[in-house]
Amino acid sequence: MSAGGRQPQRSAPRPWVRLDNASNIFPAARSAIDPKVFRLGAEMDADVDPALLQEALDETFDRYPLYHAVLRRGVFWHYLQDSPLRPVVAPERGHPCAPIHDPRRPRLLFRVVHHRRRIGLEVFHALSDGTGALWFLTDLLDAYARRLEGGPTPAPEGSDSPPAVQDPAARASDAGASTGEAGPPREPSAAHDLVPDSFAHHFRRRSGRKDPDIAGSAADAPTAGAPPAAAPPADAFARAAAPAALTVAEQAPDAPETPPCPAAEERRVLRVRGTPTPDARPRCVELTMPAAGVLALAKQERVSMTMLLTALFLVAVHRTHGGPGRPRTLAVSVPVNLRQFFPSTSARNFFATIRLAHRMAGPDEDPGAVARALEESFRPQTAPDVLAARLRSLIRYERSPALRVIPRPLKDLILRIVNARTNRRLTMAVSNLGRVVLPEPAESRVRRMTFQVSAVRPQFCAISHGGELTITFTSPFVETAHVREMTRMLTARRIDVSVAATRVTEAELQEVGA
Repeated sequence: MSAGGRQPQRSAPRPWVRLDNASNIFPAARSAIDPKVFRLGAEMDADVDPALLQEALDETFDRYPLYHAVLRRGVFWHYLQDSPLRPVVAPERGHPCAPIHDPRRPRLLFRVVHHRRRIGLEVFHALSDGTGALWFLTDLLDAYARRLEGGPTPAPEGSDSPPAVQDPAARASDAGASTGEAGPPREPSAAHDLVPDSFAHHFRRRSGRKDPDIAGSAADAPTAGAPPAAAPPADAFARAAAPAALTVAEQAPDAPETPPCPAAEERRVLRVRGTPTPDARPRCVELTMPAAGVLALAKQERVSMTMLLTALFLVAVHRTHGGPGRPRTLAVSVPVNLRQFFPSTSARNFFATIRLAHRMAGPDEDPGAVARALEESFRPQTAPDVLAARLRSLIRYERSPALRVIPRPLKDLILRIVNARTNRRLTMAVSNLGRVVLPEPAESRVRRMTFQVSAVRPQFCAISHGGELTITFTSPFVETAHVREMTRMLTARRIDVSVAATRVTEAELQEVGA
């Protein structure tokens, strides 16, 4: 499996860097049901050639030092360490978004799998967000398509640019993998420019001291169980992971605090219940439809596509899981890609999440009205000054001396408790990577792209390519009534929808001999 990689001979200790602000939760909160893995996929125009895909992966891997990392445990924090492991493509044999990280056996934090015409990139979320993974997949598909066209020719100048996200309504709310739209273009540059910690760059105040979170700092003198000393500064991984010295805090005064949440958000929220899948694999249902039709509906309601889809999802869940005695308030988590507000070419996690809540008037409430209410609540929370103030506050709390000396196991316990409390205040989650345009010849050879995540609650992820919008619903439960209801609402609005679903129960798996 590519997550494990080929095992070269042991070498000297390699450079390392602690996890960024957005990544700390993932090692602590992962579970069998939600291993914190997401997948980006591409459906090609012909069956995948594994040998050519391996060549393309080798080329792409060499350009992304971040993806060389393994996750290790120190005394006070988890940290990424450069690794000599190499990824190996593999036929898909397990279920989507299966666990990747195993603290007992350090391995690469991503895998590349293939099945018939499909190529899948699965990533442990502590390594990268959806935007960073989309950059990697774009370069992988580009390298693979060039080989299909006649050989491993060098990538054209400027091919480092990420896929374009064209939907203007996607600017704030059409976010991905927890993640967001593809973000600002990456100018052609050295590969190590993909890796800096953008949270430290934009939101951390500095006093001219050495950063204690970068390998080799005096604050991290070796101790038992602590990360090893860094390689020389010239090492690409160490350079790439170092935070920049300039921050937003040095450019402008503190921004106003985030506005108070509406009263509805403080109410008890509806939580979906169901029959867990037998072996913790996610129930996945894919809806594919013309993107233009959905975008036209969003424009008609004067909202972004993400808010329209979120509203339809809320109404569908309320109709299928609400009822007498059940809460009428539904809450949803929406990730925001921070690159659109704070320029960054980093492939590391750089996103924030926004919680939206809506109190349903009844099962017949108009989804358009719900979408407009969500949009009205969402936009003020994504103002750059509000986001900056919120993130500076979180980073100050995270870097406080009192918290820094707490041992990692206790920090992990605290984060698990925080994650559990957050889950209790959410009904669902959504994520939209927007419209993807690949470089040629990959653009002509990819028929459809997909995006999904492991989930502890009902969730959908959306991505569009070539005029087709694909929405993948994931859930830890067998039941799919909310997906059927949302499909019914889309078809009632004259949207042609095709449906595909994974098999998860024993009876379903026996039908295909799995």
